[in-house]
Amino acid sequence: MDGSIITHKVARDGGEAKFTIKRKIQNHEEALVTVTEILLEKDKGVLSDMSEVIAIGHRVVHGGEQFASTTLISDEVKDKIEELFALAPLHNPPNLLGIQVAERIFPQAKQVAVFDTAFHQTMPARAYRFAVPKEMYEKMGIRAYGFHGSSHQYVSKMAMKFLQNPGVKLISIHLGNGSSVTAIEAGKSVDHSMGLGPMGGLVMGTRCGDIDPSIIFHLINERGISAHELNDILNKKSGLLGLCGHSDMRDVKDAIAAGDKDAALAYELYAYRIQKYIGMYAAAMNGLDAIIFTAGIGENDTDMREKVCANMEFLGIRLDQSLNTARSSGIREINRSDSKVKVIVVPTNEELEIGQQTYHLVQAISRG
Repeated sequence: MDGSIITHKVARDGGEAKFTIKRKIQNHEEALVTVTEILLEKDKGVLSDMSEVIAIGHRVVHGGEQFASTTLISDEVKDKIEELFALAPLHNPPNLLGIQVAERIFPQAKQVAVFDTAFHQTMPARAYRFAVPKEMYEKMGIRAYGFHGSSHQYVSKMAMKFLQNPGVKLISIHLGNGSSVTAIEAGKSVDHSMGLGPMGGLVMGTRCGDIDPSIIFHLINERGISAHELNDILNKKSGLLGLCGHSDMRDVKDAIAAGDKDAALAYELYAYRIQKYIGMYAAAMNGLDAIIFTAGIGENDTDMREKVCANMEFLGIRLDQSLNTARSSGIREINRSDSKVKVIVVPTNEELEIGQQTYHLVQAISRG
């Protein structure tokens, strides 16, 4: 499409060079070809030949119960990813397309799938099962799967290292256009805010988060809205967008500054939902050592962090205002010295996590 932008950063002479390329890109295949061309360019690239690429890691949002770890992609794996389209309609189809395009462009490379859901396969049944007829789980796979696994896994590892405590009880709060919360004990996911698909839990940019299921049947049966239309509404027209007309948190905050009451309510509701999950997960783990803020909003919106941590003294959460607003791009502690619960900001790096998992799998395969 017109106005497509690729931002490329590369290490150069002990520093970092950043390149921004604007051009018309029509589809995923053309985008990946363009990326490949950039990687091969003398002044911008890091490759001298495409054959240097021995493996490509792909983020795949939904792996169901079939995939509990990073997996070498085969025709069977691709078929399973396609079978799960209905559970992640916004994500799995383009994820599969990216794999197919990469196979054509890099036929010599191993293709590896890193599933968002894999990290959450450690959740106990009491956390992932729904109170619906048993056969719906056994025959249809109706359960909570969990998402943003690469991000939650990466930031929790960084937090454990930062706190020097491998047994720490963490609540990881990933806040972006898609948002989720994970309860983590000793590096393992024990509960998560999203469910069957990545629509439940927190308020998001365009997704509704948790709602009363009765709303769905009321709108279908009493208002004549089709299931297809309703799915589109709850996935693409709800969340912050539905509440105030803006899906980007920066636009929401600009609207608040201009006196928009709907935007103010959206901001408050967004924070309130996070607070409820913090309370639930602290109870579920019978304790809490630290909360993590990560992803675009979590790392950059100081006002949202303040709002989430407000009136949480009963849990021992006390935010330090000066530390919270101090400019920094690295992992950092922003709680007061008398806070029983650590509050830390951990920049996520899903790409690095995917790359590391891909590397370790390929190394294991090469060792036989």
